[in-house]
Amino acid sequence: MKCYDFDLFVIGAGSGGVRAARMASERGMRVAVAEVSRLGGTCVNVGCIPKKLFAYAAQFAEAFQQARGYGWRLAEVAFNWSTLRDNTDAEIERLTSVYRALLVNSGCQLIEGRATITGAHMVSVGARNWSAERIVIATGGWPFVPDVPGREHAITSNDIFSLEHFPKRAVIVGGGYIALELAGIAAGLGTRTRLVYRGELFLRGFDEDIRRITAEEMSKRGVLLNFGCGICAIEKQADGCLLVTFSDGSRELTDCVLYATGRLPNVAGLGLENTSVRQQANGAIVVNEHLQTHEPSIYAIGDVIDRTQLTPVALAEGMQLVRHLLGEEGPRVDYELIPSAVFSQPAIATVGLTEAQARLRYCDVVVYKSSFRALKQTLAGGNERTFMKLLVDHASDRVVGAHMVGSDAAEIIQGIAIALRAGATKRVFDTTLGVHPTSAEEFVTLRKPSNEPFTTTDP
Repeated sequence: MKCYDFDLFVIGAGSGGVRAARMASERGMRVAVAEVSRLGGTCVNVGCIPKKLFAYAAQFAEAFQQARGYGWRLAEVAFNWSTLRDNTDAEIERLTSVYRALLVNSGCQLIEGRATITGAHMVSVGARNWSAERIVIATGGWPFVPDVPGREHAITSNDIFSLEHFPKRAVIVGGGYIALELAGIAAGLGTRTRLVYRGELFLRGFDEDIRRITAEEMSKRGVLLNFGCGICAIEKQADGCLLVTFSDGSRELTDCVLYATGRLPNVAGLGLENTSVRQQANGAIVVNEHLQTHEPSIYAIGDVIDRTQLTPVALAEGMQLVRHLLGEEGPRVDYELIPSAVFSQPAIATVGLTEAQARLRYCDVVVYKSSFRALKQTLAGGNERTFMKLLVDHASDRVVGAHMVGSDAAEIIQGIAIALRAGATKRVFDTTLGVHPTSAEEFVTLRKPSNEPFTTTDP
């Protein structure tokens, strides 16, 4: 039996990598973790955590306005960017310390530096080489910026949380959830915000009603939406601002151009060419049902395999992998019925199939919809609409999709996701008593099917 320095060498200390390393170490394996930057990966440092904290900050502007209808008078309302930035950074530092403690206390050896795979069982970090029986790649993703003249003047979601000054004007490029979240944050913090997307409507892959209603609600909040449009060039001016030329020929001066055009698997310089690991066209590492690559000793989890780019998925993959390596019985990650949320303004939450997907899978789909003005808006004087939608397979009566746009959507959809995974039928929803008065109760009081014809934006 060959002797290795480690039983398991994990490259990347993000959510998935830390979970796999900690679980393996706690079960008696000799584990090393290599990380070139702050622990916690994208989620903790430039993703979920700072994004959600910034979204909270952006919501206060609307809350201050709503407070007047409830009898509150605020003497002064002023936003200080450096306070938000520095307090957020302090919280991230706290969380990275927690991650460090979890690894060290579980017995993992933390190796700080960039790791390169030099063979099926070899990893180099700096001038040191390490051998491992198995290697796990958990390096996550990295923002993609298209090759546009002047792209060097643009920033990405990796940069926005640490800016010296928050921009008064911003152009955000992209149609995915990150673009929408950052547009909502910028607008909420007082920035004149334009969202540019080359497609006919953003959030491709989401339910059609969700896409349309979100566009309407974002426009109400002052976000300028440019669909069917892209950027041709970015030119830096003498005063430091940026002149943007759009594909429709128009031009605009702005203080910031932010690309949120997706994230690609972070595999550059990883040394995959020294192995038999195979990749997809976008760089994603190909793995089997056990998360094993074509190099038998190397595995991969999380965003780097580009299955579902969500932190809970990476955590689940890390746990599945360790159970497999130890020969333990346990469920594989189920990529169906994964709940997700977009912390845009307003928020979006969804679980299960979209209407288009449901109609492809089932012969007869019954659709229930509700659009209403939430109770809070009545005294606040706002015109925000909350939208909810249920999709039901008529043959089995099972609810196969649930979607929501509105306040507290993410908190509400978590409970709905449990119900759908348990196989809840529409009758179960109908016989469940609502919590009154709440928006959530609308999910259990939908009685009349929608008779609107189904249409789709995408071809």
